[in-house]
Amino acid sequence: MTSGTAPAGSSGATTAVHAPAPTPERAPDVVAAGAVVWRRRRGRLQVQLVHRPRYDDWSWPKGKLDAGETTAVAAVREVAEETGHPVVLGVPLPSLEYPVSGGRTKRVHYWAARRAGDEDGGALAARLPTARPSRDEVDDRCWLDVDDAAGRLTRDADRVPLDALLAADRAGRLDTRAVVVARHGRALARGAWHGAEPDRPLTPVGHAQAAAAVPVLAAFGVRTVATSPWARCAATVAPYARAAGLRPADHPVLAESPTARSTGRVAAAREALLTELMADGSAALCTHRPVLPAVLDGLRGRALPSARDGLPTVDPYLEPGELLVAHVAGPAHDARVVATERVTPPLS
Repeated sequence: MTSGTAPAGSSGATTAVHAPAPTPERAPDVVAAGAVVWRRRRGRLQVQLVHRPRYDDWSWPKGKLDAGETTAVAAVREVAEETGHPVVLGVPLPSLEYPVSGGRTKRVHYWAARRAGDEDGGALAARLPTARPSRDEVDDRCWLDVDDAAGRLTRDADRVPLDALLAADRAGRLDTRAVVVARHGRALARGAWHGAEPDRPLTPVGHAQAAAAVPVLAAFGVRTVATSPWARCAATVAPYARAAGLRPADHPVLAESPTARSTGRVAAAREALLTELMADGSAALCTHRPVLPAVLDGLRGRALPSARDGLPTVDPYLEPGELLVAHVAGPAHDARVVATERVTPPLS
């Protein structure tokens, strides 16, 4: 949960001369993550705020990263701990950076988020046990209509992610699902493997990358998994599938073989698979580096201009074990990628 030093002041506070605003070249001293959790009630958009008795402020649920966490995973954990309910992340929102004690800086990364529930099907996030919120850190929480929430927030800066959430809602880009593209984890070198190429396995590092991807896929509510049937892809998605109680679907069109990459029939089948995944809730697909350009081009053709820049265009596109999260909005017949982010799960 949120810990450390309180943000320096609220609206109207000035920054001391000896604590200059951070520059892009300077990494923040403290990194935290949280979310603006939203819902609709009787046609009204509402968001959830928490009250921290230590600082006597109303803010968004958030907290510092634990060792070996990505920001997305930390956001899900912290929000669950401070609200008592697991959540699934949606589109990223603007991060905030501000000075804290000792001349340090703190950056908080935010996402839009919804409570994990029936709409997430077999998603792991909805099945994880949630720690009981500590009253020492959060002693109250409330749902408010967005206009009331803006007035309740203690710090004016906290309205920045709220304004972005409202803008996404007005544009029809708030109610999203995720399509996560995964490159398989690190595999045994071709020269060191004397069996059939489809059977070439992951290395110990590759297996560690597969395990590290589990909480990331859970954070985005993945409920469908498609994979190349080759061993290194199947092994990459296996830990999440086991944890979430899912059965991955093998798709030869995601395999690395030349015939799976080149024919028009295969290309059409791959496009049909991508269309299906974009329409069917949050999904993940795992494939190989040579297949990534075709998958990414498929997403690019369905992406809004503002989201296309986040789709990699240079080989190797994704590193082994890296994930690309494409946030998708709109009806199945006209689904569009509205935002993207790349995640490299850290190894413990």
